[in-house]
Amino acid sequence: MYTFNSKEELIKFIQTEIVNTKEATEILNTTRQNVKRLVDSDILIPIKVMDRDRLFFKEDVLKRKEHTKGKYKHKDVK
Repeated sequence: MYTFNSKEELIKFIQTEIVNTKEATEILNTTRQNVKRLVDSDILIPIKVMDRDRLFFKEDVLKRKEHTKGKYKHKDVK
């Protein structure tokens, strides 16, 4: 559980530790469709789901990146 002593601490946490779908695709070097597949498969769990976007803990996205390191071809591989 996270505890914040001020609104500023909360804002800093959100700015540094929360990522949206676009940022997750950049970190994972993948597509929005693949992020959706990871969510649908309960591999990557969003902390908030909105109509056209999702929010994730950056730590969870980085763990997924480390887990898949070297296993798959990335979108920028020709």
